[in-house]
This record gives sequence, structure tokens and C-alpha cells, in this order.
Amino acid sequence: MSTEIVEVREFLGRHHPFDLLPPTTLGVAANAVEVAYVRKGGVIAKPGARLDHLYMVRSGAVESHSPDGHLLSRMGEGECFGVRALLRGGTTVNRTFAIEDSLLYLLPAPVFESLRRDHPAFAYFFAAFAGGPLGASIDSALGGKTFDMLSRRVGDLIVRGPVTVSAGATIRAAAQVMRDHRVSAALVMEGETLVGILTDRDLRGKVVAAGVSPDDGVASVMSPAPKHVQASDLAFEALLLMSRHDIHHLPVLDDGRLVGCLTASTVVAAQTDSPLYLARAIHGATAATDLPRLVARLPQVIGHMVEAGASAHGIGQIATTITDAVTHALIRLAEAELGPPPVPYAWLAAGSQGRQEQTAVSDQDNCLILADTYDPARHGDYFAALAHFVTDGLDASGYVYCPGEMMARTPAWRQPLGVWKRYFREWIEEPEPKALMLSCIFFDLRFVAGTAALWEELQRDILEKTERNRIFLAHMAANAMKHEPPIGFFRGFVLSYGGLQDHTFDLKHNGVVPIVDLARVHALSAGVGAVNTQDRLAAAAEAKAISQQGAMDLKDALEFIGITRLKHQSRQIRDGQPADNLLMPKELSSFERGNLKSAFQVVKDMQASLASVYQLSRF
Repeated sequence: MSTEIVEVREFLGRHHPFDLLPPTTLGVAANAVEVAYVRKGGVIAKPGARLDHLYMVRSGAVESHSPDGHLLSRMGEGECFGVRALLRGGTTVNRTFAIEDSLLYLLPAPVFESLRRDHPAFAYFFAAFAGGPLGASIDSALGGKTFDMLSRRVGDLIVRGPVTVSAGATIRAAAQVMRDHRVSAALVMEGETLVGILTDRDLRGKVVAAGVSPDDGVASVMSPAPKHVQASDLAFEALLLMSRHDIHHLPVLDDGRLVGCLTASTVVAAQTDSPLYLARAIHGATAATDLPRLVARLPQVIGHMVEAGASAHGIGQIATTITDAVTHALIRLAEAELGPPPVPYAWLAAGSQGRQEQTAVSDQDNCLILADTYDPARHGDYFAALAHFVTDGLDASGYVYCPGEMMARTPAWRQPLGVWKRYFREWIEEPEPKALMLSCIFFDLRFVAGTAALWEELQRDILEKTERNRIFLAHMAANAMKHEPPIGFFRGFVLSYGGLQDHTFDLKHNGVVPIVDLARVHALSAGVGAVNTQDRLAAAAEAKAISQQGAMDLKDALEFIGITRLKHQSRQIRDGQPADNLLMPKELSSFERGNLKSAFQVVKDMQASLASVYQLSRF
């Protein structure tokens, strides 16, 4: 191998994802690399040109601009470009040129494709790189898994080792072992072999009731050759076995070795961490004071979903379902105490609850729409009491009061339908800064309880006023540019410094919020009534308010950022820390960092695209 090829191989091996390749494969790739020198200002690719190589910057720097001249990204040493074109047929969309004298490595497309085909980890990185389709990466990372308590393995439910006695022990000795270990069954062994089980039920029915001496051998009353399960079996299968044979204890084996005993109570306890169990328990609450104890399980439920590989989209919907259940329970309890409402009303959720995108860390945003027959003098006390009862109950359950007081307990957000129509008319016709701030909250409303017709009438009115209202939409688009993804010109993370935010970036405000804002603008421009961000993007693409590819990229970016955020919060909760949105890059592997940068780049590209549509000079 020549000195030049050795140098190329060593350079590739120092940069992700080439560092994932075996040494032999890396040598093959290095041998195929071509070298190009481009002077400052030299054009590397033009829109519409054919691209036959993956480019990597060996030294110098290059820039990529959209066809209308907007800066999209800068690439420095070790960074690749041209991926989007290669993954989408080889035709370039943007203009790329050198901003410094640059030395480039060019990897032929057939070699690039063979590396992607033969090395999944390498392919996984490039599926998301430079704004590519992150969905493939996410599916690969999650393995297509979904969350369900009954899909958990038996071994995951074992919380203690087996309690055993020898086959030659007396009944008395076995009972004493059960008492000392506070268990309801002892497993009977001959050496390393399981031969029987003695349970509390055996002691009652076969010893006490039958008058058998406790000094007799345990083998005379045990249940011989007990049914058992493997640690790798599904908990669901174990539960069916218990039910079918009316038994409450199942010895658990792992490769022939006894590792524990599964009990019916263990399975029930595991179900308390299931979202279905939690929602049912909340709906069945008989007092507001029952709810905080139940909602306290939610972080653990979310943690299990994250570990099981559920999507951020799915987790958000489940977490919001729990919040909705708490809200319904509080409204039911409030009406039981206050009596039936004097006029129809609709309770609406705003913010992340409205969008069905909650995590383990959520405050409350809500409001009340009252029928126009509402009379403040006759009905005001009732609805003030209702609003305080529900918002106080939400706060006590962990959904803290909104710092901006965007809640039904605030009189301004507890108004008749006609007043709400006036609010939105003023916000749309006079989009000054406060109006835009309120729009970002109240354009994400979703009906939760009460009379749905009140919300449906208001929503129709809102969509009629916003669709094709270019002046208002331009203001909303400008507002959507206020939260920028934390990525610099050279695809490096832009971090905060000092205090609690030292060396961090905010996954919510600089990752999730920009996508939420983009989706809101595109949906309103198309007259789309959906408020969930994924649904908005899909509907906006269907209405051609955004390209199908742009919507797909944003949905995938949102999913990747969202699951990264949930993993971060789950780690904090597991470690006994308060959950937040501030992530240090060192928490991530280089593999995760590359994909997160790509997700942020997608957001940056789509912000530039929206700015171009509404002729915003900032971008």
C-alpha cells in the first residue's frame, strides 16, 4: 500500500462514520478515493448537475447555498457532503463552492453504495446525514419495537432470587424459611434440580386442614414437578399459564438454572407501570387527592416506554392521554361538588397537551369557552370555582401552573364564544409581538371535555381568517425564526455557557419548538385544523403547503430530537435528578451526535425555505 493511500486510510479512520469500518474495508475505501484540489471560490456542484461521488473535506472549507442564494451549511475538515444527491438519484439541488483553498477526497458512488449495503452502522449514519431521510435511522435504532407491558420478558419481572428448601426438609422448616423470607412459596430442590413447590395454599389445605404433622417431610405435601417458565418467555404467556391452571406461582428457569419465582402479584405490580392501567386508575379516582399518587408513576411509565423502544410520537400521545384522563377526572369531581354547569362550556388544552406531545416534564396550558348565554353575574362564580378546582388539581398532580398564567383560572382565558372570536380576530388582524406570542399558544387548542360544538365553531372561524392571510402568516413565519437550531456554520453544536446551562443546548426550545413553529405556519396557510405537529406536517404536505420531502424530513427530525430528549430525561429521572431539556453533547456517542446534527440541519434548511417563501431578510 502506497504512502498516499496509507495517509488517506488513516484520515478516514479518524472520522465518523468511517471509523466504524473494519480495517480491511477501510483500506479498500481508501484505495478507491480520488483527490481534488479546489481554489477559493471554485464551484464544486451546481443545481441540476450530476454527482457521482461522496465528497469529504480533507482541508479547507466549503459552503452550500440554496438555489435562491440562502446559506444552508458550511463543511470543514472531516465532514461529508453530496449525500442528499447520492441518496436521491445523483442530481444536486444546491450550489456548493469552496470558501478557502480546499483539498477534497472523492469516494465513487458505487463504493459508497457497497459500504452502505454491507455495513449497517455506516448506512445508519448516512441515512440521516445532511438532511437525509432520518426515518430509516429511527426505525433501525428502535428496531420496530412498540411498548406493551405484556410484551416484557419474564426475566425482567424477577426482583429477587429463588427461596429454596431441600427435598429432605420438614414442613416446619420449610414454613420457617417462607416466614423468614416473607414469601408465599418455597421451591423444593434435590441438588440443583427443581422437584416441587410448597405454597401458603398447600400449608392451609394439605397440612393444617388435613391435620398433617409439621414434622413430616416437605415432599409429602409439596406440589411435585411444578409448571415453570423460562426467563425469556413473555410475561403474557406466563399470565395465561397461571390463569389456565389456577396457579399463582411459577418457578423461572434460565438455561436450566433456577433464577426466581414469578407470582401473580408480581405481574399485577408490573401492570401498574403500564399506561393502560394508569389511565384506568385515574378515571376511577374518587377524590382529587388520589390523583397525585397515580400521576407520580408517569415518569416510570415513560421510562419503560423509552427502554422498550417506543417512538417519541407515541410516547407523547400516551403521556397526553394520561393528562387528559387527569383533566377528565378533575372535571367530573368538580361537577359532582359544584353541581351541573349552568350553561354549556368547552374545556380546551393548549401547548404541548393540545398538540398531544407531552413528556415527563410539562406545565399546564388550558382555557374555557363558555356559551354566549353566559352571564357573569349569575354564572361567573360557578366557572371560576370549576377552573380553580381543575387547575389546582392539575398543579397538585405535577402539572404545574403555567408561568404565563395561560390557564382557565385566569379570567381572560375563561370567556364566552363571542369574546374568543374577537380575541382571534384581533390577533390575526393586528399581529403585534404579544399577539404572536398568544397565537403560538392558542392556535394549538384541542377539545378535551364539555360541549365540542363550541370549539368546532371557533375553530372554523379561526381557519377562515388565517388561510391565505399572507400578512398574518408572514408575521407568524418571522416569529418561527426566533428559535434557531443549535448548530453553527461548520455543523458544530452551538452551546450555552455559565450557570446551570454551561456547555449545553436546549433540546426543547432550539430543537422541538422550531419544528412545531414551522408546522403551525404551514398548517395555517393551508387551512388545516390538526394541531399535532406530525399530523400538521402530513396534512400540509397533502394540501401542497409544504413539499412531501420537506414534511418527511421535518417529521423525522422531530422524532429523532424528541427521542433524544426523552432518553435524556429518562436518564435524569432514573438517577434521581429533576428532568430538564438541557443536553451536554458529551452525553451522546459520536454516532448520536452525527444524527442529531443532521436533524438540526434539516430544521435550519426548512427555516431558510420558509423565510424565502415569505421574503424574510433575516435568512
